[in-house]
Amino acid sequence: MHITDDIRYVGVNDHEIDLFEGQYVVPNGMAYNSYVILDEKTAVMDTVSEHFTQPWLDNIKTELAGRAPDYLIVQHMEPDHSANIGAFMRAYPDARIVASDRAFAMMKNFYGTDYPQRRVVVGEGDTLTLGRHILTFISAAMVHWPEVTVTYDSFDKVLFSADAFGKFGALDVREDWACEARRYYIGIVGKYGVQVQALLKKAAGLAIEKICPLHGPVLTDDLSYYVGLYNTWSSYGVESDGIVIAYTSVYGNTKKAVELLAKRLQEKGCAKVTVNDLARCDMAEAVEDAFRYGKLVLATTTYNGDIFPFMRTFIESLVERNYQNRTVALLENGSWGPIAAKVMRGMFEKSKNIAFAETVVTVRSALSTQSDRQVEELAEELCRKE
Repeated sequence: MHITDDIRYVGVNDHEIDLFEGQYVVPNGMAYNSYVILDEKTAVMDTVSEHFTQPWLDNIKTELAGRAPDYLIVQHMEPDHSANIGAFMRAYPDARIVASDRAFAMMKNFYGTDYPQRRVVVGEGDTLTLGRHILTFISAAMVHWPEVTVTYDSFDKVLFSADAFGKFGALDVREDWACEARRYYIGIVGKYGVQVQALLKKAAGLAIEKICPLHGPVLTDDLSYYVGLYNTWSSYGVESDGIVIAYTSVYGNTKKAVELLAKRLQEKGCAKVTVNDLARCDMAEAVEDAFRYGKLVLATTTYNGDIFPFMRTFIESLVERNYQNRTVALLENGSWGPIAAKVMRGMFEKSKNIAFAETVVTVRSALSTQSDRQVEELAEELCRKE
C-alpha cells in the first residue's frame, strides 16, 4: 500500500487476536501498522506482534526492493508494536534504532538489551534527516505509556501518531471508524485525557495532511472530523444527546423499573435512550455509551450490604477513566435495607463535575405506587434538563 510516493505500508492484520486478557471483544480483528519511508536513507516505523515476524519482514523486503534500512524508529514499546525489534536488528545488522530514552529503558526490560552501540536517543523537538524527509519527534508521554513519541514528516505532512487515533479492527474489514475508535480510545487511552489534550495542542501547530496510527486505517479525508472527536473524548465532553441506563437485576424487579423508566423517557420525547444489562452485555460497550452520552442512570440492587458486583465493576471502570461532566441518576432496590444509591453515589466522590439528579428511585422488592411515582418524577427531571 502506498501512503505517499515515499511512504509504504508494511503492517499486518490479525484475526486470531489474543490481547487484552479477554477484556475487549474484537470481532473484526486488529491491525498492527508499520510503515517504511524511502529516501536517501530509509526508515521503518515500528514493528508488529511476535506472531507475524516473517510476514512483516517479507513486507519490508518487498518495499525496500534490495535496499537495506538505515533506521528502525520505535515510537511505542507495547509488545504488539515492539516484539520484533530483535528480529529486525538481526536481519539488518547495520541499521540503527531510534527511540526515546524511556523507550530504551523499557527495551532492556522487555528484551534484555537496549542496543547501546546502535541506538539514537531522541526527545522533544529532535529531528532526523533522511533526505528530503525531515522527521521531527514529539513527546506524547502517557498517550498511553510514558515512553511514547509521535513523529512528524514535514515533506509529506504526515503525522505518525503511535496509538493515538487508533481503533479496533483489521484493515481488511470495512466498518464505521468512530464506533470502534471510540471504544478503543475510552477503553485504552481514556484515563489520559489531559495528556491527549496536550498532544492535540502540539499537533495543532503542524500542517498535517495524513495521520498514520499504529492501529486502524490511515486517516486522510477531513482530518477535522477525527481531531474533533478526539478533542471531545479527551476533554470528557458530551458527544451525543442521550440517556444511558445501566442496570443489574436479580429477580427481575429492578429490570421492570428500568423498563418503566425507559418507557416514560420515550413518551416524554427525550433524546435517545440506551439500556444496558450489565450482567449480560459487553461491559466495554456499556462504558463507551456512558462516555458518549450526557446522562447516565444507574440502577441496581442492594447486595451483601453493598451493590451487585457487575454494577461495582461498571462504576469502577468509569471512575478509573476519569468519568466527569455528566448527570447521574440513581435507582436502587432493596427488600429490607436499600443502600445501593448511597453506595453508588459514594463511588463518585472523587469525580469531577458530576451532577446527581434530585430524584432517587427506591424500589422495595417490587414496583409500588410510590416507586412508580418516583420513576415518573425522575423521567420528568431528566427530560426537563435535556
